[in-house]
Amino acid sequence: MQRRNVIVVGAGPVGTVAALACARQGHTVTLLEAQQRIDDSPRASTTQPPTLEMLAELGLIDEYLRVGLVSRTFQFWDRPTRRMVAEFDFARLAGETAYPFVVQTEQHKLANMAIARLRAMANAEVRMGVRVTGFTQESDSVKVSCENGEPMSADYVIAADGGRSTIRKALDIEFEGYTWPERFLVITTKFDFEAALGCCLRTYMADPAEWTNLFKVAGDDLKGRWRAVYNTREDETDEEALSDASVRARLSRIYVPEGERDYLHLNLYAVHQRVAKSFRKGRVFLCGDAAHVNNPIGGLGLNCGIHEAWHLSQLLHGVLTGGPVEVLDAYERTRRPLNIKYVQEQTVANKKRLEEHEPAQREKRFDELRAMADDPKRHKAFLLRASLLERS
Repeated sequence: MQRRNVIVVGAGPVGTVAALACARQGHTVTLLEAQQRIDDSPRASTTQPPTLEMLAELGLIDEYLRVGLVSRTFQFWDRPTRRMVAEFDFARLAGETAYPFVVQTEQHKLANMAIARLRAMANAEVRMGVRVTGFTQESDSVKVSCENGEPMSADYVIAADGGRSTIRKALDIEFEGYTWPERFLVITTKFDFEAALGCCLRTYMADPAEWTNLFKVAGDDLKGRWRAVYNTREDETDEEALSDASVRARLSRIYVPEGERDYLHLNLYAVHQRVAKSFRKGRVFLCGDAAHVNNPIGGLGLNCGIHEAWHLSQLLHGVLTGGPVEVLDAYERTRRPLNIKYVQEQTVANKKRLEEHEPAQREKRFDELRAMADDPKRHKAFLLRASLLERS
């Protein structure tokens, strides 16, 4: 039976970063992924400043910037009146970070570039199409069982196998929280919202009936495309939300002319706010969506998962090089409260800011945003929190 220092389950952006970070420290690493290839459907793309610092440490930043788009600002708009409410500028964070901006790079690009680095390393291996079915823990190792029947063992296992994590379920760890009654619809289009509306690459449009968030990404061809994210009605069926007529009607409500409402891709998904009751059992650790899920408004879930992978790799390095095993307790003690306090609370607040129905409260929220944007000290404080630099 092959013995490794670390087995990482799940080759999304969090799992690949965890594997690469551990391998670069000299540890033997195996990365297992159930699918034969990385899913390239539209998913998370916003990468915050502290995450960029971590990618720089991993030697990925130049390629990451090349295949993405740099966005220095983000805006809040009132969609019904087509007016900008406030703009926040990451340049205010100069001196706090080497990367005072976010980068819009699709998450599959990060996973693929990390895998390419792993495949070039003698102490790392990547196995696609290998589904983990279970594991057993012993006093000094974890034995992993796979669908193909090949047994493997490691000193530690990192589970980055997504919101439906097989490993979290096998550990019988409760996934505490709730699911929002509406779903999110993502429409990918080549329509240029920046040129048409004067918005920036990350724009949040508040509307009590139907909010919309607009993000530009580079696309695999680097020619650029936009994602328009909407909330659905609670009683809206999948068929209705995904129908051509409904999609074109939604695009019309964000001022896309009738002849330009074609689209490239649709994605409809349920949205959760959940945190695992524990991030660790013995020698097995949960990371990323396996440990927590949240609504994507603000671009925090992916970033928090990468921060967890980075932090955990540092802790494991200390133990694997002879340090006290007790330092591993810091992972759950630190990361779980941070997720609850910052990611869960902030993403819920972001959603409420966009969907406020009561007119007076709605204007109050807008006034608060304007006041923060106009006050240099509060502007910077808001950015520090929104980017996770405050608690990275």
